[in-house]
Formats: sequence, C-alpha cells, structure tokens
Amino acid sequence: MIVPLILFLASLAASYAALTQPGLSDIILVSVPCAFASLLLLLRALRGGSGRGKSAAKKWIVVDGSNVMYWRDNTPSIDTVVEVVQDLVESGHTPGVVFDANAGYLISDRFMNDLAFAKLLNLPRDRVMIAPKGTPADPLVLAAARDLGARVVSNDQFRDWKEDHPEIAEPRYLIKGGYSAGELWLNLGPVETAA
Repeated sequence: MIVPLILFLASLAASYAALTQPGLSDIILVSVPCAFASLLLLLRALRGGSGRGKSAAKKWIVVDGSNVMYWRDNTPSIDTVVEVVQDLVESGHTPGVVFDANAGYLISDRFMNDLAFAKLLNLPRDRVMIAPKGTPADPLVLAAARDLGARVVSNDQFRDWKEDHPEIAEPRYLIKGGYSAGELWLNLGPVETAA
C-alpha cells in the first residue's frame, strides 16, 4: 500500500507544480494520468483487492488433457478438452490442463507448446503444462493437483502412481467423465456449499 501512496503523492505534487509554474506546464500531460492511475492502485490496495485473497478461494481442478482428448469416439480432439474446460469454468471451478509432449502431434501433426494449447483452450498460459519429451504427464498431473489441493479430471486410474500419490484412492479425488448420447458428463459429485 505504501508504493501506490507514494506514487499518488508524487503525481499530485508534479501536477501542482505544473499548474503553478509556467515553465513546467507540459508536465501536466503526464502527471494527471499518473495521479489517476496511482489513485486507482491506492483504492484497490485499501480494499484489499490485490487478487491474492481471491486465488485462495479458487476451486482448482487439474485436467489430464491427454486422457480427456480421447473421450469422444476414442479419437483425439482438442474440442473435447475445450468443452470439459468450459464446463468446469461454468460450474465455478478453475481448471489447469496437463498434456503429454506428443499431444500436439495427435491433433495437428506438429509439436505444440503450452502457449499454443492455452490459446486453443482460452486459458492463461500458466494454467497449461506440456510434459517434457520422454516424461509421462501422469506424475505431473498428480503433482500439480497435490500442489493446488485440487481434484483430477481423468478416466485414468493412475495405477503406476498410487504408491507416491495415495490421494488417488480418496473418494471423489478422480473426476470421471465422457459422453452419453452426444452430451458431456462429468462426475463432479454433489455441489459444494460454503459453511
């Protein structure tokens, strides 16, 4: 909060100087917009709107993108992942997606990095991860979920990773899904209510 206050006071002082000193009148072109912007930052800081508190309230879910892309007709499609991500967002969740390194080749015959997938999924880049070549995505999916305190969307049982990730056995940890009569379904379980 101290930085926005200093910026605001400095911008006000520069504006005052520009108004009272004839040789400094050009400074007003910069000082007034700076005063306005720093005032907005100051008000945001006073309200506690830094965004940090909001992220703690997010209901994170990690999507096993390489698994989900096969849900419709057992054919890899980014549209399936897009639909799952949209459904999660609409239900109040914050999805992150992890793909195997070969995912781009499966949908576009070329390597695709996290930025390319983020654009397709309409997600920020920091919510998409591509496993390094030669590294399976499964442990990255599970590690990301653990770090975020999240559940996982996948039809994979993660049998090879149960010893390192016993949370897999917890009820509702794995969110199964698929298509029935052409409609997406996700087993999100009962709606969570705030106490």
